[in-house]
Amino acid sequence: MRQIGVTEVTYYRWRQEYGGLKMDQVKRLKELELENSRLRKAVSDLTLDKLILKEAARGNY
Repeated sequence: MRQIGVTEVTYYRWRQEYGGLKMDQVKRLKELELENSRLRKAVSDLTLDKLILKEAARGNY
């Protein structure tokens, strides 16, 4: 593990998570995780905007 500069715990965690995947699959997984994160933030922002508009339409501002 010292050759690649990570702890043994990190190595085994990575191995458990990515052990059976090829490099292109790992890259795609990371891309999907990033896209999922962006989409979750967008949904959260839109939900908040909707709630604000709903309150404003009721006149409770």
